Amino acid sequence: MPRKARAILTNMPHPIVQPGHNRNAIFLEEADYQNFLATLREWKQVLGVKFYAWCLMTNHVHLILEPGEYKESMGLLMKRLAGRQTHYVNKQERRTGSLWDGRYKDSVIDADDYLM
Repeated sequence: MPRKARAILTNMPHPIVQPGHNRNAIFLEEADYQNFLATLREWKQVLGVKFYAWCLMTNHVHLILEPGEYKESMGLLMKRLAGRQTHYVNKQERRTGSLWDGRYKDSVIDADDYLM
């Protein structure tokens, strides 16, 4: 079954949820959170993505991102975050396989009141 195209709008904030595979923990210790945030800080700059908020739970992630001028940049950022965090955790835990439960979920925030 083909994947449904994402409805990403440039210069609009998008809430994102990325769950861990089988609801397993993604973040086991403080260093795991710091690694994720460092990757986020680095790649938002590279890709020109605006970063409004985050909530990192033990087994999933909530972010509010705005792709800027290029809608592809948000997907590229999420791909980089997922790949780097998976590599990091797998190395730390001496494991292999997926860390994330499929594609991230996103939508568009179209009202300033909702964003606040």
